[in-house]
Amino acid sequence: MALLTPLFAFLYHLPQVYKWLLKPYYVASLFMSIAFLAVRKTPGICDHLATQREDGNSCDFDWREVEILMFLSAIVMMKNRRAITVEQHVGNIILFSKVANVILFFRLDIRMGLLYLTLCIVFLMTCKPPLYMGPEYIKYFSDKTIDDELDRDSRVTWIVEFFANWSPECQSFASVYADLSLKYNCAGLKFGKVDIGRYGEISKKYKVSASPLSKQLPSLVLFQAGKEVMRRPQVDKKGRAVSWSFTEENIIREFNLNELYQKSKKVIKTKGDKVSQSQFPPVPEEEEPEQPGADFQVNDTESKKDK
Repeated sequence: MALLTPLFAFLYHLPQVYKWLLKPYYVASLFMSIAFLAVRKTPGICDHLATQREDGNSCDFDWREVEILMFLSAIVMMKNRRAITVEQHVGNIILFSKVANVILFFRLDIRMGLLYLTLCIVFLMTCKPPLYMGPEYIKYFSDKTIDDELDRDSRVTWIVEFFANWSPECQSFASVYADLSLKYNCAGLKFGKVDIGRYGEISKKYKVSASPLSKQLPSLVLFQAGKEVMRRPQVDKKGRAVSWSFTEENIIREFNLNELYQKSKKVIKTKGDKVSQSQFPPVPEEEEPEQPGADFQVNDTESKKDK
């Protein structure tokens, strides 16, 4: 049964997966990922390639190429253990397949290696992964609106994602964050995003580093009455993020979203009441969030205009 559940889930979402993979970025990435395989196995091309096989068959992998491909598979499996979305799984496969292709092409012929490496650089500079464009209840801030919005109503609790469009981790997390906003957004609990890759001053003010080496992207910060209460991931003394997995379950548990959602619905109904700034209440063990669909209406157009 443990094996059948993920299989059924995959089959259920298969149409969406196909639609997602057929986007130009992933189609081009797929061809680049299998470039060496195609060259090595295509009749008429592979006949002119060098080989170290004892039988002289240039249309099949030699022992060193098999070794490189096996090592690639091991690396991908290790990286995908921490992947939380389909985008991350596919992204890891594409990334390390391209690295393996560079090594294999350089080993085969330095001219082919330089050509493939040039294509990879051009592709990286001109093509970006498609951004998440699904439904969400998220307010997009700029450097001029974030402070005013956080301070506008002390009864409103905000969860704000600090992100950068160039970050693969942020791109993969977008669908997870959007799903959380659909489940938990209400009048007293709102979700926001701000692109610190675009607004550098916000990065400094809220102490979220945009450097890839810091591994602080994405960062989730919870604000109550305009003040920061907690953030994930936490940052050590050296300015590096403490390893933390951005799964939906982790976020619900760490930010006490079930309790916070119920509390925010009650607080906002009483005018003059202030959102408590004390310690977070304990996470309920079995309590499930109510469906917030009746409290507000989706307005995708309005949220998109703020980007």
